[in-house]
Amino acid sequence: MTSNWEDILKDRLSLYGHRNWLVIADSAYPAQSKEGIETIVADEEQTAVLKKVLSVLRASKHVRPTIYVDKELTFVPEADATGVTSYRELLGNLLRQYDVRALPHEQIITKLDLLAKKFRVLLIKTNLRIPYTSVFFELECGYWQGQAEMRLRAAMRSRNGRPAAKRSPEPVLRASEVDART
Repeated sequence: MTSNWEDILKDRLSLYGHRNWLVIADSAYPAQSKEGIETIVADEEQTAVLKKVLSVLRASKHVRPTIYVDKELTFVPEADATGVTSYRELLGNLLRQYDVRALPHEQIITKLDLLAKKFRVLLIKTNLRIPYTSVFFELECGYWQGQAEMRLRAAMRSRNGRPAAKRSPEPVLRASEVDART
């Protein structure tokens, strides 16, 4: 049986695509005021929520995550935040197959605030009470990789030796190609 937050996640993920974000946050994460940021509560342990989110993302074929964590997490001492050492170890194990990027917390929040002007963010608050433990998922296209996009852009720039923006638009399919496909 799924909880309400899981249903919301699956519903939003079916709508989301590249440039949308998911955030799995600790209990003190602020409710941001941007309209594009939706905050829901999962009254569960954060790593349990992370496991479920990762499972849903792995099953999704249209998006894949780029993962960010707070840079500050590396420096939080056990003496100031009991359990942070075991949390870092567990988080490392959960995310070991992903490329994880660390950025200062304020930089990530600012990024979310700016992108929420155009794209939606789903923020799931958990009951974790250790600082700087939020995990941020920037969704990328699951079936089109960055290197393919770079090759496409290079081909567009180099076609006929002119930048693509200065050429007149070409049809996606020519009439002869349509006839050949039918």
